[in-house]
Amino acid sequence: MKTSAPAFRFAHYLTVQPTDIDELRHVNNVRYLQWVQDTAAAHWHAAAPPEAQARYVWVVREHHIRYLHPALLGEELRCTTWVSSMEGVTSHRHVRIERATDNKLLCEAETHWILLDPATMRPQRIPAEMGQWVQEAV
Repeated sequence: MKTSAPAFRFAHYLTVQPTDIDELRHVNNVRYLQWVQDTAAAHWHAAAPPEAQARYVWVVREHHIRYLHPALLGEELRCTTWVSSMEGVTSHRHVRIERATDNKLLCEAETHWILLDPATMRPQRIPAEMGQWVQEAV
């Protein structure tokens, strides 16, 4: 699964909070998955024009996630994402979560997203211009 991030990736930062920590005193694995989804959503909201955000909705088809190292309370994390392909109704997205202080890769994920029409909740083809939006929002 290890994939190098392209130059046109989107990034945002977060700080590990007490509510992120589990009984093992590090970030709970479920929280990483939430951050993967939050990172994808942040990228979509930064990339898509408001009218497109109203016209389209994304749902997860599948996640593949690898936990490599723990994140601890108070650490600043950099979450980066990019879309490697958009074909038909499916988008293939990568997310990397790294500790900001030393660039240590903590978690990486690949997610297949399906584009839906929010009125019908049926899959719809990804418009060609959408690929340009996600590459420009960095």
